[in-house]
Amino acid sequence: MSVQSPTAKPAPAGYSRLQIALHWVAFLLIAQQFVLHDAMSTAWDTVTKGGTAGFDPLVLGHVAGGGFILGIAVWRLWLRASRGVPAPVDTPQTTTSRAQARLAKGVHAGLYAVMILLPISGSVAWFGGVTAAAQGHNLFKVALLGLVGLHVAGALYHQFFLRDGTLARMRRAQE
Repeated sequence: MSVQSPTAKPAPAGYSRLQIALHWVAFLLIAQQFVLHDAMSTAWDTVTKGGTAGFDPLVLGHVAGGGFILGIAVWRLWLRASRGVPAPVDTPQTTTSRAQARLAKGVHAGLYAVMILLPISGSVAWFGGVTAAAQGHNLFKVALLGLVGLHVAGALYHQFFLRDGTLARMRRAQE
């Protein structure tokens, strides 16, 4: 149980429709980025070898998708700060340990960080031609895959082992 200051507003009972929609749109856009990766990688290789990348809608989709992900991440952080998020599910049979709570917070913080750093590093690489930014972009991509894997594993753990309703909160709004 967390202790709040007398002036802090209580955590909402659940996520809003907007928070849920932005979560799933971010998921779809991130999946799209991996689908469009090969086209972007080919264009990057062409440009770094002195060639010119002509117009390619797949490259445009990757670049625009990154911009949308950045915007959604910032918007989601603003919503977390202004509206809040529900407290972790804590029932007698699913009491969350401190280690689990820290892991969950770390994974979420990491996801937000890479959803911001990936589009920025990709933009600096693509529009600025900075190879170090491209290398960082690839490292952040690996971090994103690991964090998404942990996030999904945590959601499935709550759904199928703890059966505590955590996953349902990201499907139905509680406004």
